[in-house]
Amino acid sequence: MKNLLTVFFLSLAVHTITAQELKLNDPLPVNTRIKKGVLKNGMTYYIYKTDVIKNVASYYIIQNVGSVLENDDQQGLAHFLEHMAFNGTKNFPGKGVLNTLQKHGAVFAKDINAYTAFDETVYNMDNIPTNVPGLIDTSLLILHDWADGLLLTEAEIDAERGVIKEEWRTRQNGYMRLFKKSLPAMFNNTKYADRMPIGLMSVVDNFKYKALRDFYHDWYRTDLQAIAVVGDVDVAEIEQKIQKLFSPIEAIKNPIERFVIQIPDNKVMLYNLGIDKEVATSTISFTINQPKSLKDETVADLKESLFSGMISRMLSSRLREISQKPDAPFVSASASFQSFARAKNNFGLLISPKPNNQVEAFKVALIELNRAVKFGFTQAEIDRTMAVYNNYYQTKISKIDQTPHAEIVNTIQKNYLENEAMTDMPKEYEIVKTIFATMTPKDLQDFIQKLYSPENRVLDVTGVEGENNLSEAAALQLIKEVENDATITAYTDEFVGKTLISGLKIKAGKIKSEKVNKEIGSTRFVLSNGVVVDYTFTNIEKNNVLLEAASFGGNSLVKDADLPSAAMVSTLMGMSGLGDYNATDLRKVLAGKNANARIGISDLEENISGMTTTKDIETLLQMIHLQFVKPRFDQDSFKVLLNNLDNSLIQRKNDIAYKMEDSITTTLYGFNNPRKRLFDEKYIKDISFEKIKAIYLERFKNPADFTFFIAGDISKEDLKPLLEKYIASLPTTKKKEKWQDNSVSWLKGTNKKEIFMAMEDPKATVRIAFKNPFTYSLKNTYVLKAFQDVLENRLLETLREQEGGTYGASVFSSLPKRPKQIASFYVYFDCDPDKVDKLVAIVHEEIEKIRKGDIDKEDLDKVLTSYLKDLKEEKEYTNYGLNVMYDYTIEGYNRNDAANNLDLINSVTPQDVQKLVNTILDKAESFEFIFKPQK
Repeated sequence: MKNLLTVFFLSLAVHTITAQELKLNDPLPVNTRIKKGVLKNGMTYYIYKTDVIKNVASYYIIQNVGSVLENDDQQGLAHFLEHMAFNGTKNFPGKGVLNTLQKHGAVFAKDINAYTAFDETVYNMDNIPTNVPGLIDTSLLILHDWADGLLLTEAEIDAERGVIKEEWRTRQNGYMRLFKKSLPAMFNNTKYADRMPIGLMSVVDNFKYKALRDFYHDWYRTDLQAIAVVGDVDVAEIEQKIQKLFSPIEAIKNPIERFVIQIPDNKVMLYNLGIDKEVATSTISFTINQPKSLKDETVADLKESLFSGMISRMLSSRLREISQKPDAPFVSASASFQSFARAKNNFGLLISPKPNNQVEAFKVALIELNRAVKFGFTQAEIDRTMAVYNNYYQTKISKIDQTPHAEIVNTIQKNYLENEAMTDMPKEYEIVKTIFATMTPKDLQDFIQKLYSPENRVLDVTGVEGENNLSEAAALQLIKEVENDATITAYTDEFVGKTLISGLKIKAGKIKSEKVNKEIGSTRFVLSNGVVVDYTFTNIEKNNVLLEAASFGGNSLVKDADLPSAAMVSTLMGMSGLGDYNATDLRKVLAGKNANARIGISDLEENISGMTTTKDIETLLQMIHLQFVKPRFDQDSFKVLLNNLDNSLIQRKNDIAYKMEDSITTTLYGFNNPRKRLFDEKYIKDISFEKIKAIYLERFKNPADFTFFIAGDISKEDLKPLLEKYIASLPTTKKKEKWQDNSVSWLKGTNKKEIFMAMEDPKATVRIAFKNPFTYSLKNTYVLKAFQDVLENRLLETLREQEGGTYGASVFSSLPKRPKQIASFYVYFDCDPDKVDKLVAIVHEEIEKIRKGDIDKEDLDKVLTSYLKDLKEEKEYTNYGLNVMYDYTIEGYNRNDAANNLDLINSVTPQDVQKLVNTILDKAESFEFIFKPQK
């Protein structure tokens, strides 16, 4: 709860409540929907019933065990244990856990996963069916085995050493090296600084089997474990099953103390400067560590959380306002208050300076922080911030039955690990309103003064070779100067509250016709200006409304020379604001409203997408209206955009991943292909403000060329007058556009290349692809996806599990309907350079096996079952209703008809997959790029 509030805002409800009624020492109201219990052996359990997705449940085991508990010679064992949980348990030997769950549609890394952090290790099985006989018991048995049944066989341990080494290799880059270097300052030289969860590869390579088994015995124990079951279940039944299954696990006698690392205070600012050859842009993190209680939370804790959240957001808003000026010394800057470690929070600034502007960027951000410390916040800022908080609470409460599993589990996890309260949201909201009824601007100023302590400061600088990097001495001098600067004045808020469409004359149109589409259950409105709106009522997600407006054309109708400008249209429009308001003022106008709209231009389509709540549908439609009649093109925002692009170019300069991407592009398309350009200085120079404006006005000049789709919790009676006012009033023409085929071919049909690159941590990167013309059909899209997932699972088994040569290989596939129907698939992985040739050969062997029909029916059934599971679950969201209308109108089929999905999935055979692969590979165009470290 403490950190949940730091990213949201609340409005002041009018209450006549006295300060005495707010009892700060009272405990926070508990969410009684979460059943919590503790077994006699010390294991904790949580159960929460919800049918947000019907007939599924998510199962978690939260281990209060992380890398900080490791001894020096155990570094990496906490993370190693996490891997071993998927490599053999008492009741699920070998890959039994994965094989069991995959038969029911669960996908590894998506539905089945785990993570290890400094302080905890958490395992999850998400959205597992509850209407399959025995599967609830099986899922609980897996949790049981993770708690007390890992086999930890020698063969599996040795096989996993290579996998973890490749995980380490994959994650190594300049940013990771800098992060590791920052840890001693960040954690004040405590054990955290030497306990990166991935561990030391010298330990991973050489630890004795007994060492891992001892770590498991010492730390995976009932007093440090919690079970969480969230979903469409019977709470009493699940509780009984947990008690029966987990109670026999014996508590360990004389357990090792589970200590909590305390980060000591520091009077002198801790400083770190990190420079890496592969990082070309700087960042500055200036934080102040704050005390964090692990005791039971009270109203006082909620109040502090509320204040810290408000302060962070108001200060971030001021910093964002500065960043939107062309002469700002930073690209971005923000303030935050967040959980930092088990026993610490921190408050501070994160700054991304422009090149060679570190000192000035730090100074400007620091001045803004000190302005708030010295003078506090304006009443207008506070009122807007409270308005958004109020909106947040009202929206959350209205959708309380739609709370996602992950959000509920996060609440449970915070309760178990950090003793955060699992609050009753409506009752919490009443307390918050009481807090606001008595709050004054001085309260907030006093609080930020408390946060801005002269002690416990940490400054971490990511420097750049050749730049004037912010030194410790310079930073301390700047801090002293700013804190004693008598010329700093209070922030002025000149914004005068108006409505979004103040002064805009709108002449409403009419709905000419209204027709129900019985096949998909939607209603089509034809408006007096020719605009067509398809609408579906659905309250599957209460208080949620989505909008999409789509028109064919897109970048295919843009001149080659104007494509760089076209690529920036969406970005500039988002930065410029809307109507009479720049981006800063627009946020102020929309404070307390849930309405968001953005435009996009893709290769073949332009679109406007929006999302809102039932009460704010009018605001969303006002925004859509303005997108057509009063879009805003801001010259200052364009200058900021160019500055940001320059910074991005610098950032890419030393980034190996971008170098690889550019190398592939130039090999396939050449250096001068106008539709496949590199992002370089010339690209940026070719971006024009006037061209961006012209492209937008051309692409969005005729609303009648768009089809509008609206789905959600809004009644037809409420929607119709709003459509007449804001959509039927739009000026239109009769011109209709079609997309053009501007697709670009590769220079050569076969591309095979080894590329050697300088890199700090040696690794090889492999990219392999094949493509060929292939007829688009819904059936063929499922067949191609089945091949993709079967191949990825086989590469997981061979490259990762058998060879220990990679952390994982990803396979992507595509079969577009337009502009050209070409089937393609793409394999990507990082690996040990010494093993790359062998692993590449295995990839080709596995593809060839499938081509020859070596397809295990059980493997195919696993992936097909996952599609059936996804199909069922996507119907639980508002977006499904939107997609049904889009597919019916644009793509010409009924998504609700089982013949277009369910039947097709069930009809896919190994022979279908084999035939498809043969067709793709027969005289295919292909590439094989292998990037290796320079010797």
